[in-house]
Amino acid sequence: MAKRVGMEVSISISEAVKLANVDVISAYPITPQTHIVEHLSEFVSDGELHSAFVPVESEHSAMSAALGASAVGARTFTATSSQGLALMHEIMYLAASMRLPVVMSVVNRALSSPINIWNDLSDIMAERDSGWIQVFAINGQEAYDLTLQAFKIAEDPRVLLPVAVNLDGFILSHVIEPIELFEQKEVDPFLPPYQPVLRLDPEKPVSMGAFGSPEVFIEVKKQVEEALIGSQKVVAEVWKDFGQRYGRVYKPVESYQTKGAETILITMGSITETAMMAIDALREKGRQVGLVHIRLWRPFPFKEFLQAIKGAKTVAVLDRALSPGGVGGPVGLEVKSALFGKEERPYVAEFVAGLGGRDLTVETFIEVLDKAEKYSQKQKDFQYELIGVREK
Repeated sequence: MAKRVGMEVSISISEAVKLANVDVISAYPITPQTHIVEHLSEFVSDGELHSAFVPVESEHSAMSAALGASAVGARTFTATSSQGLALMHEIMYLAASMRLPVVMSVVNRALSSPINIWNDLSDIMAERDSGWIQVFAINGQEAYDLTLQAFKIAEDPRVLLPVAVNLDGFILSHVIEPIELFEQKEVDPFLPPYQPVLRLDPEKPVSMGAFGSPEVFIEVKKQVEEALIGSQKVVAEVWKDFGQRYGRVYKPVESYQTKGAETILITMGSITETAMMAIDALREKGRQVGLVHIRLWRPFPFKEFLQAIKGAKTVAVLDRALSPGGVGGPVGLEVKSALFGKEERPYVAEFVAGLGGRDLTVETFIEVLDKAEKYSQKQKDFQYELIGVREK
């Protein structure tokens, strides 16, 4: 039976990777991701995990090694943050186009400059269009569960795409939380050994990632797009299976206190639980507010999202990444896209906050909701508002 243990969230992810019986771990340290691969190296060194641990010279090499390992049929894992993810950027696209089911933990951290080691979502948002399945954890248990689920999703023959499991740097990665840990015998029926469909084999030589002329390139991209969109069905199946086995149910989009809500706050990641406290405080005062958090970012669950906000007059989007020169942040853009052309659509107020680890408190979320309702009443036409900027 699963046992509940107080554990640093990063370490719990290492425990999940161990239970997945990965074949290859390619690793390079970067704050605040380091504890994940550091602990995995201890498992391998102590003989608790029979895996090839490949210490590389950079994150670019870490992702390259992961692709090579996956291409020969190995269950493969890596992890990174911030500038490390940016250095992987070139190879991220290869992983998706070559249909290699690599699993990666992304411990979200702001991109420089200036140098900043704290949390926002600018690193993963720069990889929005890389073709990876992307999910977000709101707490340690989710980070642990989503890691196990990621392998099953990625390796499904109907998917064969890489998966990024996102968790907030420090806010989540370095916090000790109660985690229900599985035993190996509990996980094995859910996640059996990987059976690769296509792999490099000297006896049956093939080329992977070869030159693609204009006559074939667009077809490859179309194939990735269809696989990514189609993966949502598999994600739903895996989450249903997981819920039936272990009692924790996951959905692409989840609602909190949205019954009768006229104003709905949209969040992603660990800030969600703080935002829930703000919703509770306002509900106690009779305010008709609610919250919707997005767990599945890519592919974006349009149908589920629109259902979750149905009936709302105002939607307040809180982004933790800025798209400079645009109209706010990536999540706000996606929400507006989902609503485009709908006859009945709520007023969308977009806010960008928490950049570089700036604190987001209950009061911050109340401020966002207050402003969203005020702007909605006036039908104020604005692109977005950056919350918390000091005037002096």
